Amino acid sequence: MSLNIEIRNAASPREVNTLCTEDLRKEFLVKGLFEADQINLTYSHYDRFITGGIMPLNKTLKLETIDPLKASYFLERREMGIINIGGRGKVSVDGTTYDIDYREALYIGKGNKSVSFHSNEANNPAKFYINSTPAHKSYPIKKISIDDVEVIELGSAETANARTLRKYIVNSVVDVCQLQMGMTSLKVGSSWNTMPAHVHDRRMEVYFYFEVPEDQAVCHLMGQPKETRHLWVQNEEAVISPPWSIHCGSGTSNYSFIWGMAGENLDYGDMDVCKITDLK
Repeated sequence: MSLNIEIRNAASPREVNTLCTEDLRKEFLVKGLFEADQINLTYSHYDRFITGGIMPLNKTLKLETIDPLKASYFLERREMGIINIGGRGKVSVDGTTYDIDYREALYIGKGNKSVSFHSNEANNPAKFYINSTPAHKSYPIKKISIDDVEVIELGSAETANARTLRKYIVNSVVDVCQLQMGMTSLKVGSSWNTMPAHVHDRRMEVYFYFEVPEDQAVCHLMGQPKETRHLWVQNEEAVISPPWSIHCGSGTSNYSFIWGMAGENLDYGDMDVCKITDLK
């Protein structure tokens, strides 16, 4: 079978405060997203958010519906964002094919029945990272190239968090129901992302770390601001962040990550910032 699905239930802060390291990792860390000719999905009960990795090598992979959706096809009541972090590939949606290169994205609205994925070269396969959320309305498909994104420079070398943030799937770039996706890349010599940290009770988030050099790692911080926990994350692993949790991290090298959000609004700036000196 080329499609694998894992279901993660929601956990309260009280439960999380009792978890050991291994149980914390089982609850929030998503591993093994990219496997040859496999579609690997994790369905979270936080805002019904689906995180996935699709890496076709020798065949085209079709995204079929999964049992938790109780739908006749995957996007019957959902929208989806795709960002390619691998070699050149193609995504076909109801008979129309889109070329998706490295760091390019595709938004697919609710109601599209057939979605399939293909790599141009098996020895340099595409790696399609996907996020999907429930949708109440159908919006047009849109490809987002690197020239289409909104770019923001943040942080500084002095505070070790100089970084470039790129907004791909946000309502100022593409019409969406609730999904938001973007990418942040740390500059050489910087390590901290999303600092000062924040929470937003109106939305949950997933961080997918990539371009983490071999033998390096990122320490991802989560939990309530005064009850923080940490997860050591390797290359091409993701962390589910509940609405009540901070989400930030520091790496042993510079790296990139893709952030995806879903929830009550599309206001990117809707966040409650936590003073660095108040974190515990």
